[in-house]
Amino acid sequence: MPTVIKGQPTSAEVRQRIKAEGRPVLLACSLGKDSLAAWVALEEDGIEVVPYYLWSIPRLPLIEESIAEIQGIFGVRIHQYPHPRWFSSLTGYLAQPPHHCGIIEAAQIADMTYERERPLILDDLGLPADTWECDGVRACDSPYRRAALTRHGLMKESTRKASVIADWTKAEVMDALGRRGIGLPPDYGLFGRSFDGYDMRFMRPLRERRPRDYEIVRKWYPLIGSDELRCEHYGI
Repeated sequence: MPTVIKGQPTSAEVRQRIKAEGRPVLLACSLGKDSLAAWVALEEDGIEVVPYYLWSIPRLPLIEESIAEIQGIFGVRIHQYPHPRWFSSLTGYLAQPPHHCGIIEAAQIADMTYERERPLILDDLGLPADTWECDGVRACDSPYRRAALTRHGLMKESTRKASVIADWTKAEVMDALGRRGIGLPPDYGLFGRSFDGYDMRFMRPLRERRPRDYEIVRKWYPLIGSDELRCEHYGI
């Protein structure tokens, strides 16, 4: 049974409002179960979905394989763009040896935020500035998310963002994936969640189980193993 979010419309009502506009929507697709369930919900309601994924490591095989599988299921291309985190990791010299810092500084990499990147993505895709951007944020994920949805709503006119399965339970998410024949992404087997960072939670499983991926990470961040060494030394 869907979660009740005080003072807010149901997810089904949100999707119907979006459908009534008769236009494609942008889907922030993390490749995780919730964003994929949001895709299924939009698709089942007859709403055209233009999905995009923000990568943190260029051309990581783990991600490329997952994207290829999902594209095969939906028959729709997932557009890829760099995550704002990628820019900040470089300008912050994350896991970089000293002799790389001057090169990074000389490159004059621009700061990037979600707010700055959104119009660039919409322009690249040929979508109008007021296109709805949908996500798979759910109230029952955490008290913080429930509070945010209650306070700010499921449809935010100022940012044109909509949480289209906000009142779904985990069971409803899994049912939606099952209807579409979608299994959990390989990230879950490796990390227990979507790939979402550079720390030991993600790097150790990559090093141990997907060494090819780990070597690609090391090309961009040569000292990436330092976090694992820190945790082993200090026990945290």
